[in-house]
Amino acid sequence: MKNLFFLLFTAIMLTSFAADDKHFLTDATYRAKVHKQFESRKKEAAGRQEALFSVFQKEKLSTEQREALEFLYAYMPLSDLADYDGKFFLEQVKVVLKARDSFAWGKNIPEEVFRHFVLPYRVNNENLDTARMVCFNELKDRVKNLSLYDAILEVNHWSHEKASYRGTDMRTSGPLSLIRTSWGRCGEESTLTTTALRAVGIPARQCYTPRWAHTESNHAWVEVWVNGEWHFIGACEPEAVMDVAWFVGPATRAMMVHTVVFGLYEGAEEKNNITPWFTRINILKHYADTRRVNVQVLDDNNQPVQDAIVKFNVFNGGSLSPVSTNATDKQGKVSVVSGKGDLLIWANKGDRFGYKISMPLDENNVVRLNLRPGTPLKDEFILNPPPGRPVKDVVTDKGADNAARSAQDDLIRNAYMQTFITEDAARQFAKDNRLDEEKTWKVLNNAQGNWRDLRDFILKEKNNPDLFPFLEVLTEKDLRDTPLNYLLDHLQDRKTLKIKAGTPDEMVVPFILSPRIENELIRPWRSFLQKNISKSIQAEALTNIDKIVELIKSKVKISEEENYYECPISPVGVYQLGLADKRSRNILFVAIARSLGIPARSGFSNPQYYEKGEWKTVYFEAGESAVAVPAKGTLVIDNQSKDNARPVYNISLFSDGDFRWRGFGGARGNRDSNADPNRVPLDAGYYRILSGIRGNGGSAYISLQHFEIKGNETVTLPFKNPEIVTKIEVKGAFDMETKINTNDNKSVSLKTLSKGKGLALFILDPNKEPSKHILQDFPSVQTEIQDWGGGVVFLVPDDKVSEAFRVSAFPGLPAQAVWATDQKRVLLNAITKVLNFEIVDNFPLTLYISDKGEILYDAVGYKIGTGKDILNVIELEKKK
Repeated sequence: MKNLFFLLFTAIMLTSFAADDKHFLTDATYRAKVHKQFESRKKEAAGRQEALFSVFQKEKLSTEQREALEFLYAYMPLSDLADYDGKFFLEQVKVVLKARDSFAWGKNIPEEVFRHFVLPYRVNNENLDTARMVCFNELKDRVKNLSLYDAILEVNHWSHEKASYRGTDMRTSGPLSLIRTSWGRCGEESTLTTTALRAVGIPARQCYTPRWAHTESNHAWVEVWVNGEWHFIGACEPEAVMDVAWFVGPATRAMMVHTVVFGLYEGAEEKNNITPWFTRINILKHYADTRRVNVQVLDDNNQPVQDAIVKFNVFNGGSLSPVSTNATDKQGKVSVVSGKGDLLIWANKGDRFGYKISMPLDENNVVRLNLRPGTPLKDEFILNPPPGRPVKDVVTDKGADNAARSAQDDLIRNAYMQTFITEDAARQFAKDNRLDEEKTWKVLNNAQGNWRDLRDFILKEKNNPDLFPFLEVLTEKDLRDTPLNYLLDHLQDRKTLKIKAGTPDEMVVPFILSPRIENELIRPWRSFLQKNISKSIQAEALTNIDKIVELIKSKVKISEEENYYECPISPVGVYQLGLADKRSRNILFVAIARSLGIPARSGFSNPQYYEKGEWKTVYFEAGESAVAVPAKGTLVIDNQSKDNARPVYNISLFSDGDFRWRGFGGARGNRDSNADPNRVPLDAGYYRILSGIRGNGGSAYISLQHFEIKGNETVTLPFKNPEIVTKIEVKGAFDMETKINTNDNKSVSLKTLSKGKGLALFILDPNKEPSKHILQDFPSVQTEIQDWGGGVVFLVPDDKVSEAFRVSAFPGLPAQAVWATDQKRVLLNAITKVLNFEIVDNFPLTLYISDKGEILYDAVGYKIGTGKDILNVIELEKKK
């Protein structure tokens, strides 16, 4: 018996040792590369050695855990080295290895796929949190007995229970913040869904079309790995099967779809960018017809230019936006796989630059760097998007069950949203504490699921006269995801804060007390900086800003590419790590200045501080003098647009080889909304003014001019909005005596609703993102639509009605808007019969119908800017 016990004990111990010695990185050569990179990052992160690396000594790690942790450290962006610690990353590793061993599919996932698409904790530029642990605990019992395929669908339903689409600003909330809010944009939904899938050991990656070419904005979704193949799903938009989504049609017109792969990646996909820390892969071929765009960059002497930066641009959001950025090789060459549309190829090396319009048949493109700053230039051109291709609706017998399940998801989410504070409760809270009712309700309502933290913050600071001015400088998203203790770090009593002499009272809250600098996550930094910066520097900085500049230069080295997700590093993280991108360094400058009572803000590529009645710019890369007041001039626009229409443009300053938007212009909004759009104050420099208009087919008609403005100089520039010669066309006739039953139980004819002027009709699936974009378009055109005075009808097929949808979530709709339900799609079917096409799920359908019943405009599916399209048709009809 003793011998038997000894043999059994020995077998158990050997098995245990074998498990502890199991490699996460089984290829010795690859493992050596990772370890070398890990050792390099340890040296870089010397400022946070204890916080990051003590976990290797203090914790008993298996070989797998150690190698997985080394892999993460070796390739994580600087933001993660700076703002999180070793315990956080170790927990990520423990959960992901547990997930691999908990589900049947775990053992079938190849090492490379698991390493790059399950292990990484970060999806994009979101704030990191403990979502992986939360998701694993909530999902493990729901998916443990499912096939991999069905588990993916189940995870997407779970994600839909937690969040649905609603547009918001470009800062990406973390998954738990999104869950707390219950809604967000596509980038946030796909971050949540990817995180949830990885949490249960399913390979997933977030896919982006960085900018559409045929309409505005962009889109993100999720790809999942199943038995050796990648499939797509709409994040938080569950379907009955994979590879079905509303964005399939728009994606056939994409110029680029890519994803960032964490770490040294050796997969077979087309690679746009390969760096020591990540690889950006091109997966456009999954969705659209493609072409290879070959580029050679030459200098004035027709010699190849190595290491030139090449940007492949489309028109989007009123400006030229790159869908891929690459560098040339020794022969001055670079290539990229893109969609079959036009590109503006921009190339530069230093201040020398050039560009070329590349069309689908242009296989080889030569760009000459024959332009310099100061060179006047004027050009007009058209950029045509890919035509796309037909997409067949997928019919499945599971559709009805999935619709019912999705409706149940909505009810679960809606029940959670009912826990948010009500208006009555918010007003009673305000009364009880002698607070302004309107301001209190607005703050707590905008806080959504974070309302308790905001309530407690208000309660603690209710006697501070800066309370509501402080809250008003925060964004709505700040209110939704900033914890109580973070807010408390920043709202300091003016009596205890030394404010720079001569600071105007109205600048104290927005430029000293405010924690909002750029679009970074608000974190506590004020008390840390006040404690860790020497008292002598604090005192001297009030009269000599160079003390802050010298401090930062002495502590912070710059590395642009290593912070590759472009997630701003917190001021505390930059201060401790001593390594940052320029943007994060600039945020640190503003944070230090504000902590010391000096008004400061983030300027265009350089921070600024206020002194003696003017904003002064800090130049970290300058020579002897790091501070300057930029010379200023004035641009006068000689508006020659048709009918003296308001000029629509944006203005960009030349910097680092390209033009970068300055925040001016009729299309993008002036910094001063009351400013004269024909007279623009500018710092001295070399600029581009660009104007573009998009036709109904998606083509962009663009005009641009390059000009230089010097200090104390006024430059007059002739300007004309681009024009599209469009003829109004009758696409069909519809009986305007047709009646609809409105949601307030009225039977009314389309003729009556048109009020003798016409009718804008929108047939929606209000649960899907494309229809929500229609509703979000209206605030920008609300006044014009109301002044026109015709009819506006939002019609929802009865099979798309959802109890979770709330019209109140979309303010800014025209006052004359009417909502109705289309029973059994009777009206929809009548319209599609007239137009001779069929719609199953490709909503929205947008129509403009004249008072006589002439269908003058139709658009199907995803499109940004529909409200402006309707206004254009109304104007054309008036001139008919």
